[in-house]
Amino acid sequence: MFKAEVYIKRREELRKKMKKGLGLFLGNVESPMNYPANTYHFRQDSDFLYYFGLDLPGFAAIMDFDTGRDTIFGNDFDMDDIIWMGPQPTVRELASKTGVTETSPVAKLEETVSQALSKKRKVHFLPPYRGETKMTLGAILKENPCMMKTLASIDLIKAVVSMRSIKGDEEIAEIEKAVAIARDMHVTAMQMCKPGIREQEIFGAIEGIALSKGAGTSFPVILSMNGQTLHNHSHDNILKKGRMMVTDAGAETIMHYSSDITRTTPVGGKFSDIQKDIYEIVLKANTESINATRPGLSNRDLHFLACKIIATGLKEIGLMKGDSEEAVKAGAHALFMPHGLGHMMGLDVHDMEALGENYVGYNDEIKRSDQFGLAFLRFALQYVPGHVFTVEPGCYFIPELIEKWKADRKFTDFINYSKIDKYMQVGGVRIEDDVLITAKGHKLLGKPIPKTVKEIEAVCS
Repeated sequence: MFKAEVYIKRREELRKKMKKGLGLFLGNVESPMNYPANTYHFRQDSDFLYYFGLDLPGFAAIMDFDTGRDTIFGNDFDMDDIIWMGPQPTVRELASKTGVTETSPVAKLEETVSQALSKKRKVHFLPPYRGETKMTLGAILKENPCMMKTLASIDLIKAVVSMRSIKGDEEIAEIEKAVAIARDMHVTAMQMCKPGIREQEIFGAIEGIALSKGAGTSFPVILSMNGQTLHNHSHDNILKKGRMMVTDAGAETIMHYSSDITRTTPVGGKFSDIQKDIYEIVLKANTESINATRPGLSNRDLHFLACKIIATGLKEIGLMKGDSEEAVKAGAHALFMPHGLGHMMGLDVHDMEALGENYVGYNDEIKRSDQFGLAFLRFALQYVPGHVFTVEPGCYFIPELIEKWKADRKFTDFINYSKIDKYMQVGGVRIEDDVLITAKGHKLLGKPIPKTVKEIEAVCS
């Protein structure tokens, strides 16, 4: 946990934004894998962590925005628990670490909320993403559990997003720890990327690093020589010379702050000319986008910059043609880069996605596009100091998408379909780094992770 003052200050700021009603925060509970006592690895709700810091199952909290009183609801461990788990702190002792003096048994939570509702007081809660949370909210609020996402408080969502979007110094330090772990993961993956190795061996090795140095991975590891599948979680292939391995992996610190890094490595450690052609285009999009990042620039503008670099590079090697800016405007480049440039990152690797992507990355003035590719841009607003983002351009050769567009004669003014076959063996290339927006520009977080052709070949050798 951070110092109690951090959580006190966060709750004070939230009270100023909300002013009236109750804020109901439910922590996560254990989730069984196959029988009640055999549970999945516990992960606390990020918003509960942000305001209350307690990384244990079965807790809830209420913030009274009218009176300024905060209460943590939890049950003290009994002797049966202690036999299996050893001595445990009391709820009151735990609450004191987050600056809360009032505690109550979990059984009192429903009664407290009912009293507020009977007085016509507004109970604010965030949209749930777990079935158990929906059921608990439904029971407490006497509402249909299936309606909990619809009934969530927009005012509270917007207040939380406005706060969590700006990372404090203590948070940035944690994210840099997570990047350091990711660096070890990716260097290890590069060194293991040899013909005859099963992808699963590399996957297991780098997940082990995340578990040995932090709280595990920040999302399921994406690692495959079929990198044209953007989120490929299959690790069944035997690596073959002539292919490229995409590794998209990050770690969580013990405090649950995330990193998210992607590197693409030629199997065997040496780039062929064809691989280098595509890799250098993506690398240029990555480095020039990072160099351009600054306060006041929007992530949407940075996305277009990266796409124009991709389109221009593909034109130079004959895969695209015509005016690159017009090609991007029309969406022709999305055949090769059908995703957004990146996303916010913090306690969640896709930060605050559970609160609703449009609340995080869009507003009343800037609406999400419905154009293929651009529609997947998670954040389109201007950068401000304290934002932490990933910058992750890519170039992919997706057989099914290429065949469909070719059959439909789509964007024939911009795409040379006859030249694509030569590059199909590349599969996919993606390069991703984590960037902090500073007062005057940006900072690449963590120690640089090898990404130039020369650096990667040196690590692999």
